[in-house]
Amino acid sequence: MYQSRNRLISAFCFLFAVSIAALSPQLLAQQKTDFLGSEDAVDNRIASDQREQALPMKQRLAKQHIQLAIDYSAAAVNASNVLSDKDDFAANGMLRFYGSWDMLNAGSADAGGLVWKLEHRHSYTDTPVKGIEFNAGGLGIVSPVFSDEGARLTNLYWRQRFNDHNATLTVGYLDATDYADVFALASPWTGFMNFAFSTGATTMALPSDSAFGVAGGTMLNQNVFVIGGIVDMESDPTDPLKSAENFFNKNHYFKSIELGYTSGKEKIFVNNLHLTAWHADSSEQLNQDSDSGINLSASWMIGKWLPFVRAGFADKGSLLGIDRSVSAGVGYFGLGGANNNLGFGINLANVVGNPDNQVTGELFYLFKPVPFFEITPDIQFVQNPALNPDKSQIWLVGLRSRLIW
Repeated sequence: MYQSRNRLISAFCFLFAVSIAALSPQLLAQQKTDFLGSEDAVDNRIASDQREQALPMKQRLAKQHIQLAIDYSAAAVNASNVLSDKDDFAANGMLRFYGSWDMLNAGSADAGGLVWKLEHRHSYTDTPVKGIEFNAGGLGIVSPVFSDEGARLTNLYWRQRFNDHNATLTVGYLDATDYADVFALASPWTGFMNFAFSTGATTMALPSDSAFGVAGGTMLNQNVFVIGGIVDMESDPTDPLKSAENFFNKNHYFKSIELGYTSGKEKIFVNNLHLTAWHADSSEQLNQDSDSGINLSASWMIGKWLPFVRAGFADKGSLLGIDRSVSAGVGYFGLGGANNNLGFGINLANVVGNPDNQVTGELFYLFKPVPFFEITPDIQFVQNPALNPDKSQIWLVGLRSRLIW
């Protein structure tokens, strides 16, 4: 265990050293982002990261309407009061290569292009970060992207914009969390680590984060938007061709429709009120029953503060056994630096068949010592852990980093 921790500390130090060596003082002009998609959607993630970097190669490619990015992320979490014979420490890494290439109407507001994301998700320890809360008896997931799936295809889709970039349609291998119940602080790379504060608030019976399907959205006027999609519930990111086959043959789908209000398309990530209705068919791949529900979300910038309230309601709670969940908290942007963000949240979850509500709290602070490197200390607690009734509380202390090119 101690050797694993030492290796992880060495890896963080190496990433920090590399990021300092790569520091560039230039800045890229802010790019347009897609309103259909979370801040982690490929086009939006690249646009956000490149605001502080000006790499000649990427600038030359951008003139050809090609956007590329590579990043490496690492996360480590230590848990208290773990169950008998369970690991109390987990560490993971992830390498991603992603980008987009506008091929149709390139350079215009209504461009169409190919979007892709290839990943390698690996664990440094026997238990991946994704499962560390279960080891301590909490009913929840910490950073589900930090798993040990190995090489996988996460995105490969065509993205077409319409109506002066006020409508977007995507077809191919999608991530439902990129368009359903989007929230500015939900990113497992830059926001909360606990899934209680992410898409669906632990009630939505989500498919894999790489599933074949169709999603689209449009602004109905300057303030009102609608977003919807249908994707395969039987997807396997390590065998993407099978997902496309399943979409047409097995007909097990995740469907969602969302109606929302924003102060303007350019502020949709932060000034966002929405209602999402969803239905998930049963899934053999996920060993998950069919389910349906609704989610409500409200967040609005007040100066540098972003208060939020989010709630989820499911008929069965087939994802984790949670059928009602409410989260509230606040983010603060620019604390101690223009790109440093603080987040704090509390979640109250009703566990099916459990008389006590499980309460989850999280505090994180993301800071960028240099434009190419992010590091995020994180602390979480779980009161009344549903799978560990002998303990009234468990604690999770984590560290996350991301090196960006």
